[in-house]
Amino acid sequence: MSGLIRYWAGAKAAAGIAEEPYDGEVLADVLAAAVARHGVELGAVVRRSSFLVDGAPVGLRDPAAVPLPPGAVVEVLPPFAGG
Repeated sequence: MSGLIRYWAGAKAAAGIAEEPYDGEVLADVLAAAVARHGVELGAVVRRSSFLVDGAPVGLRDPAAVPLPPGAVVEVLPPFAGG
């Protein structure tokens, strides 16, 4: 499936872009491909991040068990500082 991945805050800085298209059927595959494209700095951010799929929190679910519907928007939310 294809969709859009959006990077916020530190994830955006690590990826060097705000968003990009992806191809993948489950969240784990999309994240692995993004880290492969953008490098270890993004990988470090992703390991500490939470995720939304079409606005719904993934929570503690295993990313390998989170299916992505066609056209889904995945948002990578690193821990935010401040308030």
